Parts: sequence; structure tokens; C-alpha cells
Amino acid sequence: MGKEIGGDGFTGDDFVRFRHRLALETQHAHDAYSRDEFADDGLVAGFELEAWLIDEKLLPAPRNVSFLARMASPLVVPELSQFNVELNGTPQSLCGTALSQLESELTATWRQCLCIAAADGSSLIAIGTLPTLCEADLSLASMTPSRRYAMLNEQILALRGGRPLTLDIAGIDSLRTTHTDVMLEAATTSFQVHLQTPASEAARTYNASLLLAAPLVALAANSPFLFERALWHETRVPLFEQAVDCCDPGHPQHLRVTFGSGYLAADPTALFAENLSNYAVLLPFEVPGPLQSYAHLRLHNGTIWRWNRLLIGFDESGRPHLRVEQRVMPAGPSIIDMIANAAFYYGVVRMLTRQTVAPELQLPFAVASDNFYRAARYGLAAQLHWPGGHRRTAAELLERELLPLAREGLSQLDLATDDIARYLEVIAGRLRRRQNGAAWQLAHYAKHHDFFRLTADYLDHQRRLMPVHEWPI
Repeated sequence: MGKEIGGDGFTGDDFVRFRHRLALETQHAHDAYSRDEFADDGLVAGFELEAWLIDEKLLPAPRNVSFLARMASPLVVPELSQFNVELNGTPQSLCGTALSQLESELTATWRQCLCIAAADGSSLIAIGTLPTLCEADLSLASMTPSRRYAMLNEQILALRGGRPLTLDIAGIDSLRTTHTDVMLEAATTSFQVHLQTPASEAARTYNASLLLAAPLVALAANSPFLFERALWHETRVPLFEQAVDCCDPGHPQHLRVTFGSGYLAADPTALFAENLSNYAVLLPFEVPGPLQSYAHLRLHNGTIWRWNRLLIGFDESGRPHLRVEQRVMPAGPSIIDMIANAAFYYGVVRMLTRQTVAPELQLPFAVASDNFYRAARYGLAAQLHWPGGHRRTAAELLERELLPLAREGLSQLDLATDDIARYLEVIAGRLRRRQNGAAWQLAHYAKHHDFFRLTADYLDHQRRLMPVHEWPI
């Protein structure tokens, strides 16, 4: 949920000053884009991986404070709950051996984390939602001690008028419960892929990412269980959307976690204007600095969790750039699976962005949105619409149309031939077996009826760095 903030509390004046500064920065971003002041350089890849700390009994271990102190790495940082941490990768120019470099760095960081965690009997696991998680684990007592997280919780509940959050998910089974804080969000861990893009291609890249969200979440689904109930193949999607729901009743377009409200036109900074118009400020913390630092815009943007989010960053010279954060993929099942998912995304988005006729013109936004929720619910078996009038299962669409596109796109980016072959074979193997993380978990539980055995076997396969399509049931 972002960087720490200072201060002890907020007043009405804080909100007024913040919103005034936010409006100025939003207008500045629009004007800067119009003046071509955003970087128009080549593509840069990056990621964030959220992971769980678990104890010897395979239960959540709320130990991230001591773990992070021992880890002492800028690449590993806290998350909302004390049993979650976030691993980051060093951004790589998307060419040559960038993909294998991302994998090598993540593998090294992961192994270091495992060694540090083992010192107090803990371990790490990358999985969308931990099968052994209980609702009682998600309390304010397990929140990471951070002013930012405490204030987010306070402000979201204030916007709800103190009403508890309602979780209502109908899937394979059904789950309905209420919760008095935002800690449900801690049950949703993801592998967030970043793509810094030339400013002139940012809108097309964002739109292509929206189109691709449905097949991508079907391909990567790895969160079928919550509180011992089988729900959606990617239960993170309805869970996260409901976990921080502070919108006005009857205004679903203002959800803080959402697929979005439409495709972008030419100016990508329209998203920041939408943030200003439609979303209440949650963290009105004043940050010193010039308008062009966009500190308030970035802070506000960080409290709106679209499944595809447009971000502003800065290169080493201080020039602003735009990047898309693709948020639909869960953590896990293995490191090579996650890098393969990223490779697939980068390749297909490249091709969709460069098509002569923009594919978003051929698929209404409402259909792309419906695709996304179908894919999250049904996984590889979901029936999806695609530009050109196709209607296929997600698995068929991925196998017949999108995997070849990914291969062509990665080749156009001049990525290493061996890397392209290695990562796309992982995707091809997963599609041949029709076995992603969600399918494996569901089949394992159907056979053994034991969430602890499921978690133990999952952890063993993950530690062996095996791609999920090779995992035995």
C-alpha cells in the first residue's frame, strides 16, 4: 500500500490544502504531457511480489518487523499485515536478457529471505491467498505498525460512516461475513508487473493491458480458497474490491478497487483528472516540493487500486515517465511461473499496442470488463470475447491466438532467444495440462481434503522452483 507517511492526524484544513495542491499537480501533469515533457524512451520492466511469512505449523506468522530488520534490504519492504512482505526487482530495459535477469535477482532475493526467515522458524510462501488462513488472523492486532496503514483504515471507515465492511462472494461455494477494518485486504497477495512505456504510447499500452487482463488472470489464477471455502479461481478479485469498499452506495464506478471506467483516449493523464474528480482524499499529508514532483498526485493515486494502474515515476535525470502497473496476477506458484507470466504480458501488450487498428476499438469496454470478472471466477474455462468476434474459452484463446502473439512481441523487443523459448514453454506447458495454480489447488484438495497438506505440498514444489504444470497432485 505504499510508502510511510508522517503526522499524527488530519484536520479539515489538511484536506482542503491537500486537495488544492492535488488539483494544481493534476493540471500540471496534463500540461506537461501536452508539452511532451514526459519521457518517450524505450520500454522498462519491473515487478513487486507480495509474499506470506508462515510458521512451522504453516499458519500466518506476524513477524515482519523483526524479519525486515534482519533482512535490511531496500528490495524487501513491509506490507499491510505483519505476516506479509513485499519483494521488489531492479527495473530492466526490456531487451536482451532482461527477463532472465529479473528471474535471477528474484531468485537470489527469495533465497536470502528464506535464510533470514528460517532464523526464527519462519518461512516464506508466494501464493495468492494462504489456504490455512483464518478470519481471526485478519485483525488490527496483526497490522504492520505504520501510520499510513492506521490512517488508511481510519479514513476508509470514516467514509463508510463507521459501517462494517461486508464480504459477499458466490462461487463454487459461498461466503458472507462482515469485518470492522480493512485487514481483509491482507489476504490478497499479488505479483504486480510494471511496464514503463514511451509517453506517446501510454494510452494504447494502458488500453491493451485492460484487454489482456481477462486472459492474463485466467492464465495466472492461484487464489481459489478463502477461509476454507472454494470460491473463484482468482478470489483475490472480489475480495480486494470488497475489502476497501468506501464508495457511496449506488456509485460502483467510484470503487477504490475497480477494473476502471473506460478506455483512455489520447491523453493518459485523464486518469489523474478522474482520480481528482471521483475519489475522496484518504491521506491528506502535505509533502514539500515543487509541483513537478507530483507528490500529492502520486500519494492520492496510490490509494486508488485499479486492476491496471497508471503511475508517474522519474528517471535518473529527474525526467518524469509513465508506466502501467498490471495488478491482476496473484503471487506464485513458482518464480519461473511468475516471470513467464510477465514475459507473456510484455509480449502480447507490445503487439496489441502496435496494431494498426487499435483492438480496444473492436471490443466495448463493458465486454472487456465482463471478460475480466468471468476469467477471475472460472479461470481457464471462462468463455471470453475477443476483438474480431471470437468467443472462446480462455485456454483456447491463450493457446491459439495470444501465445503466438507473445512470441512475436518478445522477438520484436529483441529479447534473448533462449529466454523467449524458456518462458513461453512454461506458458505452453501450463495450457497443455490446463493446470495453473488454482487448478492444482482445487484438484489437490478434491483428492486429499486437507488444507495443511495442500500448503505443505505447495511449499515443497515452490522451493524446488518447479513450474506449476509439472506439479503432481
